[in-house]
Amino acid sequence: MTQQVPSTEPELAGVRNFRDVGGLPTVDGRRVRFGVLFRSGHLAHATAEDAAFLTGLGLHTVFDFRNAADQKLEGPDVSLPGVRNVNLPLSDPADGAEFWKMVRDGDLDQLREILADGKGAGRMIASYRSIVTDRTDEHSRVLHALAEDSVPALMHCAAGKDRAGLSIAVTLLALGVEREAIVEDYLKSNEKHRRYKVKRSGSAASAYSPEVMELLSPLFDARAEYLTAAFETIERTWGDVDTYLERGLRITPATRERLRDRLLD
Repeated sequence: MTQQVPSTEPELAGVRNFRDVGGLPTVDGRRVRFGVLFRSGHLAHATAEDAAFLTGLGLHTVFDFRNAADQKLEGPDVSLPGVRNVNLPLSDPADGAEFWKMVRDGDLDQLREILADGKGAGRMIASYRSIVTDRTDEHSRVLHALAEDSVPALMHCAAGKDRAGLSIAVTLLALGVEREAIVEDYLKSNEKHRRYKVKRSGSAASAYSPEVMELLSPLFDARAEYLTAAFETIERTWGDVDTYLERGLRITPATRERLRDRLLD
């Protein structure tokens, strides 16, 4: 039996941005069941107490959307007894490697060059659009797994904001969750206690000056315009969500109904 977690979120010491997406409303009056679908940042730094809490959720599967470079930087997830870990990278470690090195190591002039004048936000929007069109196989695997046997499930990437955020959004679209509720859940990643800790080389104050942090903010914010760009890409490419699910992700009506049976009250 799935554990019904309380609405008050736990204070996890080494895992950021954890939450249960239970309670979100669907367009036909149902709600996502509590205790079956969770999201978070990576689990590499989970404490023993964090791991005990996560184990107590009765998870079947952890979906890790990080690539090899992310895992090298942060480390592998902690092992949770009896839980299947599925690594489905939603980004190529070589894609943007030089860019992210500049984010970590670049000086102010270099950051201005790659991020100023809307370039940072533009990069995020382009990333969301490309994940929607280029990672249909991965999202198909996730939805089929959830429909068959992989719940309760936890989805995460590094910060639990972008790749996990998109995967959660795709799942919620398949469940028929109201679009406004999907965006509202996504934007919770902006809350201070959830945000990814920016890592920059050097300990000098200049590495984290107000201007540097302002330049970096588009990369570490959850912005409605990013998720909206993904939704627009779905509609531009496939026409509507139903066609995206059926043709893009190969989710049959029967599979979608099994998914709804597993994840909705």
